[in-house]
Amino acid sequence: MISIVLALPVFIVGVLFLWKGSVILVDGTSKTAAHLGISSLIISVILVGFGTSAPEFAISVGAAIQNNSDISLGNIIGSCVANLLLVLGVAAIVRPIKVKKGVMRREFPIMFGATAVLLISSFFGLLDVHHWIGGVFFLVLFAAFVTYFVICAKKERKDEKKLDTGKNLKNILFIILGIIGVIAGAWLLIESAVTIAEFLQINPFIIAISMVAVGTSLPELVVSSTAAYKNEHDIAIGNVLGSNVFNIFLILGFAALFIPLNAMVSLNHIWILFAVTLVMFPILITGNVISRKEGVFMLALYSVFMWYIFFGYTIFS
Repeated sequence: MISIVLALPVFIVGVLFLWKGSVILVDGTSKTAAHLGISSLIISVILVGFGTSAPEFAISVGAAIQNNSDISLGNIIGSCVANLLLVLGVAAIVRPIKVKKGVMRREFPIMFGATAVLLISSFFGLLDVHHWIGGVFFLVLFAAFVTYFVICAKKERKDEKKLDTGKNLKNILFIILGIIGVIAGAWLLIESAVTIAEFLQINPFIIAISMVAVGTSLPELVVSSTAAYKNEHDIAIGNVLGSNVFNIFLILGFAALFIPLNAMVSLNHIWILFAVTLVMFPILITGNVISRKEGVFMLALYSVFMWYIFFGYTIFS
């Protein structure tokens, strides 16, 4: 844990790491996809989604090992909500995001299904009393998710032509360096945010679902915003959808192997995540684009969510 005196300088350094890492990551991803003849949507859902979910993995699984279910579950719920409303909202304001029809046929239904599984599993105690069963079940679903997209990638590779985008090894190196950059930046930001939050004596669950969740979603935020600015729409949206599936199936699956996550206690917050996912359906399907107005609407919804966490949570609990 860093000292309160260093919190602000560490925050600034974290922002710089995130910004530069995201630029490198987006460039490397788009060029690698073109070189391999695979759509950047597939690459972003699997590779970039995994890379930008690394901070959530470190925080939530680490918290589970330390027997802290509040931070473990709260971070994932808050991160998934932030991905949908904050990340896509900001990215759409930077530049409207085009939504391919394939997203509504494949990527969105999978993410929606993952959220529904989380809600149902929490209701029946599969992340609490029967957390071992729930953990294994989530990891099996994650393995099926990855296998499915690997098969999709192979099919697309057969159908699409490769483009001359330079040495592929260099592009892959860019992806690795970019992921390292965004993870390092996120870690620095999380450390500074947690230090400030603890200094102000804020409840651990509130820290996890708000400040820590925003911190772990910063890689997605910067990557998707940069991708939108560069007209890499597949990366902008695929990164978010893939990250939410990783968060739910992989990270909560691992965390549930260690401790009960007390998901039944947080059912109201999981219901909010499910409702947010439902709200995304008309936004994604209407006009095949996430407009700037919709981006502003999404940020407004996120502001309401944050108000509830800091004020409504106390009032209605």
